[in-house]
Amino acid sequence: MLEPRVWSEAALRAASDELEAASLENMLSWVDEHFSPGVTLASSFGGLSGMVLVDAVARLKLPFEIFYLDTDLLFPETYQTVERVKERYGLQPVAYSSQLSLADQARDHGSELWQRDPDLCCNLRKVEPNRAALRGKTAWVTGIRRDQTSNRRTLPLLEWDEGFGLVKLNPLAAWSEDATRAYIDAHNVPYNPLLDRGFRSIGCLPCTRAVQPGEDPRAGRWSGLEKTECGLHLRPSSLPVLAPSGGEQRQS
Repeated sequence: MLEPRVWSEAALRAASDELEAASLENMLSWVDEHFSPGVTLASSFGGLSGMVLVDAVARLKLPFEIFYLDTDLLFPETYQTVERVKERYGLQPVAYSSQLSLADQARDHGSELWQRDPDLCCNLRKVEPNRAALRGKTAWVTGIRRDQTSNRRTLPLLEWDEGFGLVKLNPLAAWSEDATRAYIDAHNVPYNPLLDRGFRSIGCLPCTRAVQPGEDPRAGRWSGLEKTECGLHLRPSSLPVLAPSGGEQRQS
């Protein structure tokens, strides 16, 4: 295994270009070969892309940790999806949460912070716990795709994540929603049932709604605001400058 910082920007770019022609299975095997032990897979258990990766990692029997961010504000259906993954694959996804309980957050920042300052709420309940999840890891794998938001249109398959300080693999970057759904159907992959009820992108319960016909798929996230990203996949210059609150791990 090569240490992540041995990889120059040029080397990562060249590897990313080569991986454009690789299959999903080959991409995941590649990151396993070059960065294990210490690879971790992030899944929200809300969208289809993360479920594709969970299924592929399980089928390939790769030694990746699978984690999710438990904001304490997830939909019941999201927690149910975690349980279905445990039953189907025998995996034990790891939950990372804010060190601030919702009560502590209300005490320090006022009630329903997500309504008044959603960027701060996302930083406390997602970005900093994600930082804790990635601490000591060599690379992380995500399910984000180029077709999801304007911020992701130039997404490489492989990159150095400056915000979290490690290599990041986006193996589904070039996939479409149709291709993602086709994989789910072909492999009978469990997924969040809210996706069959008009939800297209699923985050926290108070900040997510179903999408109406003709609306952008991300219209149901932070509805009425210009916000389209929680901050996990933005460059550091785009993130709010805040004191870290850390995060705690709990086995789900």
